[in-house]
Amino acid sequence: MADEDVVLWEESEGVATLTLNRPDRMNAWTAEMETRYFDLLQQAAATPSVRAVVVTGAGRGFCPGADMDLLSGASSEGAGGLADTGPGRRPKTFATTVPKIVVAAVNGACAGVGLVQALCCDVRFAAAGARWTTAFARRGLVAEYGSAWLLPRLVGTSRALDLLASGRVFSSEEALEMGLVSRVLPAADLLAAAQAFARDLAASCSPASMAVMKDQVYGAWEETLDQALARANRLMVQSLSGVDFVEGVQSYIARRPPAFEPLGEGTTFR
Repeated sequence: MADEDVVLWEESEGVATLTLNRPDRMNAWTAEMETRYFDLLQQAAATPSVRAVVVTGAGRGFCPGADMDLLSGASSEGAGGLADTGPGRRPKTFATTVPKIVVAAVNGACAGVGLVQALCCDVRFAAAGARWTTAFARRGLVAEYGSAWLLPRLVGTSRALDLLASGRVFSSEEALEMGLVSRVLPAADLLAAAQAFARDLAASCSPASMAVMKDQVYGAWEETLDQALARANRLMVQSLSGVDFVEGVQSYIARRPPAFEPLGEGTTFR
């Protein structure tokens, strides 16, 4: 399989759908998949016509973690390409820096680095009955790739340590109860529902507003309440003088869909 085929791109109605595409290996993570996936996220960020992103897996799995061949190489040769090291290498948390909302449609097995990629999406939909696990402790590993930072903020400290320390398997239904996912749907309906959600964002919401809100949410995790409030007040003043605010009000009064400006090409966070 050519490198460009390990993750597929489809764009429609303001939404880029990225599909992890190694169905014969349940979409197990490889260095080629990482490079392609992050390249396409960067492409989505730089494409004005794309206003939201959906990420899913081909076949029965989302991503069950690193390919076992890669894990075997890491066991015998050290990091084996698994660690976020090296010049120009993008961190596994790269999706959090994309200035567009990224929606995960977790259609099946989601584990290890695959679970980390789901955590790095902004919204998570899941197929009923899909199985999740951190897996790290059962491989003699640690809480990798920022999962020790992300999980507690999504589900709380106790539940995060439950999932990380035990490495136990849990279902999409339990993930919903914990607040890890927003919706659980029949597998046949999952992708369409995630794409419909993303299309509504693309059609109804200001790209600039969504980009700033995403940056606010991730940035606020490192701020005090007073700092977050001061930042929000400063940004609110800026938004009140922006063209999107004018368009948002005028479209509401006229009872028509808004025509918000796209983000400038190459817009990124931080």
